[in-house]
Amino acid sequence: MLKMFSTQLTGLFKRIQEKEEFSMEDSARLLAQAAVGEGNIYIFATNEMNAVAYEATAGQEPLKNAAIWPLDQPLDDLSETDRFLIVTRNSTDEEAVKMGEILSENRIPFVGISTAQEGHGLTDLADVHIDLKLTKGLLPDEEGNRFGFPASMAALFAYYGIRFTLEEIFEEYE
Repeated sequence: MLKMFSTQLTGLFKRIQEKEEFSMEDSARLLAQAAVGEGNIYIFATNEMNAVAYEATAGQEPLKNAAIWPLDQPLDDLSETDRFLIVTRNSTDEEAVKMGEILSENRIPFVGISTAQEGHGLTDLADVHIDLKLTKGLLPDEEGNRFGFPASMAALFAYYGIRFTLEEIFEEYE
């Protein structure tokens, strides 16, 4: 079972890499504006996607100028150089869409990472959106259902795609 999951996960990572490479680069450029411009990169994540927020702020290699942003915090202290990263399982997640709408209304640029779904969501609101392409579990069961839904792993993969490009930008800037 683990071998099949590993194969499927590798395929998922490859799809994200091939289809979202330019979006990851654009995301890094947008977020670099904060770090280079003396701003902060705020991360708003829902549910299991907080793995990305914690990796970026409390992991072995924290992201420069990154901080976690809670939903109920007012935007009063933001500057025009601040940028956001919103990470959620689905692009129509209610909390993430609410945050995206608030940021859009206040003209604060942000990147969205989620699986694109039909309906109003992050794909419409974000300046740049990375589609995780994870619409169902990776493994079949005996009844034909699917399980093994590694949303946080896919989001971490996308985060690292952005992160590595950001590091290259920082090196060029310095």
